[in-house]
Amino acid sequence: MIEQHLNACKARVEACLTAQLNQLPRSEVQLADAVAYSLKVGGKRLRPALVYSAAASLRADLTLFPPNLTPLDLAAAAIEAIHTYSLVHDDLPAMDNDDLRRGQPTVHRQYDEATAILVGDALQAWAFELLTQIDTLSADKVVAMVKELAQASGPKGMVLGQALDMQATGASESDDYLKQLHGLKTGALIRSALRLGAYCMNAGPKERRVLSAYGDTIGLCFQVVDDILDVTTDSVTLGKTAGKDQEADKLTYVKLLGLEGAKAEAQRLCEQAKASVVDLPNPQVLLELADYIYSRAN
Repeated sequence: MIEQHLNACKARVEACLTAQLNQLPRSEVQLADAVAYSLKVGGKRLRPALVYSAAASLRADLTLFPPNLTPLDLAAAAIEAIHTYSLVHDDLPAMDNDDLRRGQPTVHRQYDEATAILVGDALQAWAFELLTQIDTLSADKVVAMVKELAQASGPKGMVLGQALDMQATGASESDDYLKQLHGLKTGALIRSALRLGAYCMNAGPKERRVLSAYGDTIGLCFQVVDDILDVTTDSVTLGKTAGKDQEADKLTYVKLLGLEGAKAEAQRLCEQAKASVVDLPNPQVLLELADYIYSRAN
């Protein structure tokens, strides 16, 4: 069931992204083509799926929302644009210096470093433009969604997490430091995806708090599993270069807790995430998503 759900979410957001990409201006420069390349090389589209899944957990029958630039589709596309921008910049030589992303050459390898920087810049701005196209929710709600995504992706969220990650390279820090780092670098955008889905359904503060708690926990679980896969899985399966964290002496849960300790922590976080949403009207998809994130192979 969860694979079918994820495939349906992926198809929806990709249809929205394609429609929006087709509206970007073409010129003698290759920016639009490079933006399209960054978005079309694949990926699980997990964060967009979380937008749809949050809506589904609130008794939303997604078949009632055909893919046609609904608030859910635009929010899902916006979160994927921010996520992709972060990957494009993360892969740059000044950051993680990677050659492979989603099984394809990274943007700076396919094009050049300057183009990759501009692609990231374009995707970040474009994400907020997508949210402003939502015209079936109140202006106050759209502003709240813009603020939500900005806080999750900027200097209070993902970008701060990236900075902490760069600072921690080669260091031996505490479990609290690592939780803060990953809660910002990875968890903030995952939590935001769930909250954007809640806003699209006009959910109240209580439901948003529940989804936030789930997002915080499952976001950390996602990162612990990432740390495990970096040392246990090959590059072909991962779709990116395996062993990069260990080679760069990154602070990871495997480094901090050991491989078995990291596996136990991932399982604990998965169960905690599931327990946090059992009282939602329709939690099944979030329960299955937690198991999927915990047991994924890439």
